[in-house]
Amino acid sequence: MRPTLQNIICLTTLLAIAALPAARAADTPVYMANGIKIGEVTQNRAIVWTRLTAAPERNASGFPFPRLGSNREAGVGKTLLEITAGHPLAEMEGSAPGVPGLVRILCWSEKDPKKRTATDWRAVDTERDFTLQFPLEGLDPATQYILRAEGKPREDAQTTCTVDGRFRTAPEPGAAAPVSFMVVTGQDYHRRDDPDNGHQIYAAMRKLDPDFFAHTGDIEYYDKAMPYATNQDLARFKWNRIYAMPFQRAFHNKVASYFIKDDHDTVKNDCWPKQHYGDLTWEQGLAIFREQVPMGLKTYRTVRWGQDLQVWLVEGRDFRSPNTMRDGPDKTIWGTEQKEWFKRTVTESDASFRVLISPTPLVGPDRTNKGDNHANKAFAHEGRELRAFIAGQKDMVVINGDRHWQYISVDGETGLREYSTGPTSDKHAGGWKQEDLFPEHRYLNVKGGFLHVTVKREDGKPTMRLQHRGVQGQVYHEDLLTAG
Repeated sequence: MRPTLQNIICLTTLLAIAALPAARAADTPVYMANGIKIGEVTQNRAIVWTRLTAAPERNASGFPFPRLGSNREAGVGKTLLEITAGHPLAEMEGSAPGVPGLVRILCWSEKDPKKRTATDWRAVDTERDFTLQFPLEGLDPATQYILRAEGKPREDAQTTCTVDGRFRTAPEPGAAAPVSFMVVTGQDYHRRDDPDNGHQIYAAMRKLDPDFFAHTGDIEYYDKAMPYATNQDLARFKWNRIYAMPFQRAFHNKVASYFIKDDHDTVKNDCWPKQHYGDLTWEQGLAIFREQVPMGLKTYRTVRWGQDLQVWLVEGRDFRSPNTMRDGPDKTIWGTEQKEWFKRTVTESDASFRVLISPTPLVGPDRTNKGDNHANKAFAHEGRELRAFIAGQKDMVVINGDRHWQYISVDGETGLREYSTGPTSDKHAGGWKQEDLFPEHRYLNVKGGFLHVTVKREDGKPTMRLQHRGVQGQVYHEDLLTAG
């Protein structure tokens, strides 16, 4: 068929119309509905996480997800349109769709605001959920830094969004400086305690102005309903939704953070390598976690905060044996390399207090039907090994997540002391009965909240004050340890 002049005109018109949305998109402002995350802070380094979005806020008035049943595998095998009841994902309640564009970071010391540094403008990674992470090097120890993240749709455009932030770098190992930090576990969008703003603990923690914050995992629950995150798009949707909540966003813009993953934010409950959840593969789960939080080369690391504190943050999923494997010396959660690194670096440390921040318990007690952590019979051999090693160290304790209740426990065999943070809301608390006091317990409270730790010198002696707090910051219990 020979092309006629009319056909050519029609084709030209259609091509022009098709090009219009792209032209408009290039001129459309970009935003940062997820704010920024500042992570992996040391004496002289930090990483700033950014993401560009199509709107300045989440889609709070979007369509709700339908319930697909109480079975946590209910979303498996269903298409995206079945899970969203036929709507595009961007139209669902809480969505914060990403867009291409460029970002840069401006940074300066609070004590020298005229001396500003700026990164180059860089394009966000469209293959990694429109995120980009900026390493900041050459920082000064024990210094308050101010940040400004800027975004624009293209190279020759004006800046269309900014986010202001701040953080403190760690003191030098020889400095006897006071340090305060918070630790939490388990946050779920549908168990938030402020529907419009997110989880109340973030506002409570922000008022206490911590030097840093650690999340022990279950940051998201892929295998919980509305939606079940059975593919990459839904997993990313859940991250974007919860970190567009005002309380979370305001907190992370202003507090240095360290993130650990656990099972629900890898693929599914009690998972181990090579497993999957629907179409969400193990490799995708690991990659999405690194994509959504500021993270260095390894997900296990140790950080020194002055003369009196060193913390270890460990990886509990990547290297583990199957939970169903017969227990013995070859069965592991941490893996050989990480375990050797942990023992070596702990032994080398001269910090007054040493703290292991673990995604799962080492002491417990835990429920008898569980088989996923070192407090369970399923990993009894490695659990005994690690408890004996840590208890043999001077002034070392464990802070753990994963359990949905607060406790302090002392291991009857080794004397190892463990502090469970409790979940991020009272709605999320459960799994243990308040009246079930075991000999190990020194404190038990089936409540949500966080652990607030302060390390400082009192009468010339290093002390560590550990407070279990409620979701509004109220103190439930306090423990005071003196080094030596």
